[in-house]
Amino acid sequence: MRYSYSYSSSPRSLAVEHNILFLRGFTILFLTCIAIRLDLGLGLSSIPSSLKSLPLGGHLNFDELSLRNAARDFGNRYQYHPMAVLHPESVSDIAATIKHVWLRGPSSHLTVAARGHGHSLQGQAQAHGGVVINMESLKVPEMQVHVGNFAPYVDVSGGELWINILHETLRYGLAPRSWTDYLHLTVGGTLSNAGVSGQAFKYGPQISNVLQLEIVTGTGEVVNCSAEHNGELFHSVLGGLGQFGIITRARIVLEPAPAMVKWIRVLYSDFTAFTRDQERLISSENTFDYIEGFVIINRTGLLNNWRSSFNPQDPVQANHFKSDGRTLFCLELAKYFNVEEIDAANQEVEEYLSRLSYISSTLFSTEVTFVDFLDRVHVSEVKLRSKGLWDVPHPWLNLLIPKSQIQNFAEVVFGNILTETSNGPVLIYPVNKSKWDNRTSVVIPEEDIFYLVAFLTSAVPSSNGTDGLEYILSQNKRILEFCQRAQLGVKQYLPHYNTQQEWRAHFGPQWETFLQRKSVYDPLAILAPGQRIFQKAITFS
Repeated sequence: MRYSYSYSSSPRSLAVEHNILFLRGFTILFLTCIAIRLDLGLGLSSIPSSLKSLPLGGHLNFDELSLRNAARDFGNRYQYHPMAVLHPESVSDIAATIKHVWLRGPSSHLTVAARGHGHSLQGQAQAHGGVVINMESLKVPEMQVHVGNFAPYVDVSGGELWINILHETLRYGLAPRSWTDYLHLTVGGTLSNAGVSGQAFKYGPQISNVLQLEIVTGTGEVVNCSAEHNGELFHSVLGGLGQFGIITRARIVLEPAPAMVKWIRVLYSDFTAFTRDQERLISSENTFDYIEGFVIINRTGLLNNWRSSFNPQDPVQANHFKSDGRTLFCLELAKYFNVEEIDAANQEVEEYLSRLSYISSTLFSTEVTFVDFLDRVHVSEVKLRSKGLWDVPHPWLNLLIPKSQIQNFAEVVFGNILTETSNGPVLIYPVNKSKWDNRTSVVIPEEDIFYLVAFLTSAVPSSNGTDGLEYILSQNKRILEFCQRAQLGVKQYLPHYNTQQEWRAHFGPQWETFLQRKSVYDPLAILAPGQRIFQKAITFS
């Protein structure tokens, strides 16, 4: 499938587009009344038979096992059973299903959720009594890599996994520029949030590296869009938490792919030096290709654990390093290179490292293939699955914190609230706001540099200790309460709230835009009910 558009972005055309959106919103609301009449008073009991009569290339599944699987996610805390699971063969299957729900009006209470790889944390991809769409079933049209000297790209299904995109594009010597740390996620899933990893300081999140989208809106309409064509929908959907449409196709920016990665870890005991070096690196023109960090509290024998994958630069000094119970901060870096560039890459890395203030005895490094580096988390997944430690509750908390408040945050959270990090990593690294598009729906702090801090803890089932679910949830609550009390200007990433008042506070000045977009593209609030932002049949004004 190829897209062809007539692009125009003059002020006058933008004004016309906004007027069209307003008129379209009112028209859809009027049609809603007609849709309600078309429902003919049919009750919930008639829904399964009406769904079964839909002419689909794929199929709807109503059996208990399928419904139970669709009611689970990586968070492993919420389970809301749908009425049916759609396994679409084509985009038209998705459009027909949503159109069917739309025409039944609000009285049916039927909703629709797109489910990718099921990696949501709070039941966001679930639809209680509704229809869950298994997006991984959507494999057509196949991936198409466009190799161009100026701007290469790949067209992919919204249900495609990023790991598959990596392998396919590498066949052409290309790869996407921006990633998440875990690649076994779907395109539609990460683009509905943002998609952040250690490359975001350089290229922005994944939503900043998309050229075009194909969307099925909440009325069942299939729309092709880009920044220049149907731009309001395009920007709405990116970071839009699934509220405005289901991403069925995306055109992703590519760049030449390296063969190898020099992967480095160093430690800091001083948080100020740690953040100063991180900020210096992300603000430099010539720097590493990936920059992340993580917090280490009460982790003994850490350097010995690293030795299984990394080599110390000075083994003697590394043997004498003692953490002495200190809170430590690890700076994780990567430099991409091709085999013939190894000498130049080593020289560059040495020069970059010479400017940093890490503890010299803690320099560890290794060289791995590009694929092995990007897919590094999957190795941990395989190990955890073998031990039965993957399908456990994951009460993760992801925060975006303004640069001006990161010291205050660290003093209280890492100094008092958080007592250990043995239950999962705590990531912390800065990104540049200039690489994010403020027209999208994602909410970020106002400052030029802000930090992602991710508490990626796993709970041990049935435990009542510090590794138990209740303790971790209580700890997360303390962190959020401190942020609110201290007015740090923190925003949740992968946000989760229970009331619309909390959602209003999260979006702040962007709430009215978000609400207007919802009224246009999903006026019955059919889509993504698991986000708990809107209830179906809400009246917009």
